[in-house]
Amino acid sequence: MLSLLSFAALIAGIASAVPVEKREMSPDGVYFPLPNGFPNPSSDAVLQIQLDADGTLPNGPPPASISPDGLTSLKLIALNELFEVAFFNELVYNVSNKVHGYDLGYGHEYVMDALKAITAQEEIHALNANNALKKFDQQPIEPCKYAFPVTNFQSAMTLAATFTDLVLGTLQDVNQVFAKGGDFGLVRAVSSVIGNEGEQEGFFRLVQKKRPSAQPFLTTSVRDFAFTAIQSFTLPGSCPNLHTIPLRTFKPLTLLSANIKPATQNLKFSFAQADANTHDYSTLSLVFINAQNTPIVKGLQNARVENGQVIFEAAFPYDEFVMDGLTIAAVTKGAGPFADAEAVAAATEFGPGIIEFD
Repeated sequence: MLSLLSFAALIAGIASAVPVEKREMSPDGVYFPLPNGFPNPSSDAVLQIQLDADGTLPNGPPPASISPDGLTSLKLIALNELFEVAFFNELVYNVSNKVHGYDLGYGHEYVMDALKAITAQEEIHALNANNALKKFDQQPIEPCKYAFPVTNFQSAMTLAATFTDLVLGTLQDVNQVFAKGGDFGLVRAVSSVIGNEGEQEGFFRLVQKKRPSAQPFLTTSVRDFAFTAIQSFTLPGSCPNLHTIPLRTFKPLTLLSANIKPATQNLKFSFAQADANTHDYSTLSLVFINAQNTPIVKGLQNARVENGQVIFEAAFPYDEFVMDGLTIAAVTKGAGPFADAEAVAAATEFGPGIIEFD
């Protein structure tokens, strides 16, 4: 099966795609505070969240110090977890109330039980990240207003699986950044979250009738790609302290090809001509990141301008590299070669585009 998303293009269809009844929980995009007071729950509410999550917040002492890059990672984690809490609370609302498209029939109670636990676990993750920021005298990340382009349970599961794949790749980067910065005391806790997110991903895949595991080595990502992707689900200007996270936001890359089969082929993409800063598109490359392999660099083919958009094709070498699971696409300055995903992000102009095969 194939799931195909361009994060930067997701918001465009929300107004027309989402039915009126789906927005009962948050018609204006405001999800917080939740009924339990989250993101600032009382002590009693935290106890209940922990019971619902089947586990507690870590109670060990934080590291004595943290690097500036480590703080950036904590801020990104908090931003992502707040987004996930909003998404899963709306999903629980829709399934609980059997909103049109969310009445699951057989298996409804099992799915509800799983989603309630996942929602509480994401609340725990968010609280832990923001509590750590407070302990290091940093302003906690505040929630944004959100909009999610899903209209039924299956589309919600597809989206959840896709952003969880990107999170699993990004937390690899977070741990590497922690290690480089000497923030060893944070690696173990983040690694435990990677395991939790992987368990969640297995559930999302299972309810889509996919194999629970996608790849032997999950695709890596970097923080800038996740930072850009999260903003695709936020209403513009609605994030109170997004500016405190010193990461890059890339210009949109849209994947135009549809009904793609898992085979070697050319894929079609586009980006805004006004954002290109060049008319010589031969100076740009399309780079694919998949699994733990060296990034794959391809030239832009048949580039042309239509209605202010640069439309082009690029070779997608599925068979040569067995490109199942998550693939991240980005348009870069130059052709590299790029040693790793971090080097790709440093040269990226447009992205991320997301492709998933199973």
